[in-house]
Order: sequence, then C-alpha cells, then structure tokens
Amino acid sequence: MSTKKYNALLVQKDSISLGWEASRNKVNALEGEMVSLRSDTALLNAKITELEKKLKTLDENYSALKSNTTSEIQKLADDLQKREARLTEVEDILRKRDEATNALKDKLQKALLGFQQNGLSVDIRNGKVYVSLTDKLLFSSGSIIIDEKGELALKELAKVLKTQPEINISVEGHTDNQRVVNLGQIKDNWDLSVLRATSVVRFLTEIEKIENDRITATGKGEYQPIEIGSSPEIRSRNRRIEIVLSPKLDELYNLIK
Repeated sequence: MSTKKYNALLVQKDSISLGWEASRNKVNALEGEMVSLRSDTALLNAKITELEKKLKTLDENYSALKSNTTSEIQKLADDLQKREARLTEVEDILRKRDEATNALKDKLQKALLGFQQNGLSVDIRNGKVYVSLTDKLLFSSGSIIIDEKGELALKELAKVLKTQPEINISVEGHTDNQRVVNLGQIKDNWDLSVLRATSVVRFLTEIEKIENDRITATGKGEYQPIEIGSSPEIRSRNRRIEIVLSPKLDELYNLIK
C-alpha cells in the first residue's frame, strides 16, 4: 500500500473516531437530560397528586359549608316565620284588649252618666280604664265612710264590673297636699288615702259581692296629683278615688313566655 493511501486511511479513521466520540457524548448528554426529565416528571406528578388532594379537600369543605349554610338559612327562615306568627298573635290579643277596653269605657260612661256632673269621669290611659271619683262624691270632708250618694255611684259601677269577670280592679286613694289635722287615729295623707281606698274595696266586695281576688286597694297619698298647686279648685281635683280597670293578660304573658 502506498504511503499516500495509508495516510488517507489514517485521516479517515481519525475522523470516524472523532465522530463516534461526538455521538457518544451526545448520547450521554441525552441520557442525562432524560434522567433529569424523569426526575422533573416525578416531581410534577407528586405536585399534581398533592394538588388533587387539596382540591378534593376543598370540594368536601365547600360541600359541607354549602350544606351547613343551607341548613342555617332554613333554620333562620323557620325561626323568623315562628316569630312572625307569634307577633301576629300578640297583635291580635292587643287589638282584642283595646276593643274590650273601649267597650268597657262606653258601658261605664252610660251606666255612670248621672254622676258625671258630680265629679265622676271615665277615660282610658295606657290601655286601662280609669274611673275617677272626687272625694266629695264619696265622702264627707275628712271622712272614710262612704255616703249615700257615693254608694249609689259604686252600685252602678259594680253592675258593670259583675259582667266583666276578666277585668282586674285596683282602687287607688289620692289626697291633696294639705296636712291632716284633728282626724283621730288618721295620722297623715297616707293613712287617709289608704283607708278611703279600703272603704271602697270593702263596699264592692262585701256589699256588692265583687270577687276578692280581682280587687286591690292602694293609697297614693298626695304624691300623684292631677295638678300641681294649692288653690281650692286644684286641691279638690286632687282629692279623689281612682278605680283602675285592666284586662287580664294571662294569654299574652303565656305567649311571651
């Protein structure tokens, strides 16, 4: 073989060796990249699995929250409906009370019409009927004994009260602000107001047979005047018996409870 041909073969060999080496280096590089890609893929799969678990948990929490919220909304709606129903019942009871109070006032005004020029009045305050009788209609000056004219007024009042067993009765005694003098065992206006109220209660219960458990007596003395002043006219208006009539509200109280 000639030297020229031999040298050409050596050059070709060297070229092939270099190509093979380059190819092997590329293969090695690709294998490294493949290992890296496999590692990245494994990490991504782990991330995906973790995110899927979180998404599942979120879905479960959302479903539970949605269910609880719906349940709470329904409960609130039911409670509101019950409250509205109870409010309607309360309003109905109060309406009936007002109707009964107005009807009672009308009955009393008709029954006591003949006494209204002698210091008797009937009016409604705070859902209650007040029958106000000046002391001169019931008592002599400084006395706790009901006179004949006062008995007639109380008899007419009792006729109406006997037809209204659902009405509670409170008898309040009131005096003027003048000091009590020379009235024996009556020490002051407290005593006078209480004893006059008690006299009315005894007449209504013992003579007119109004039920004892419906009626109470209280003395207010001079401390709840109709008017402030010391003129004879003002003092006369302040000396009075007020019979306060209020409907029994057991039904309303039970409903509120």
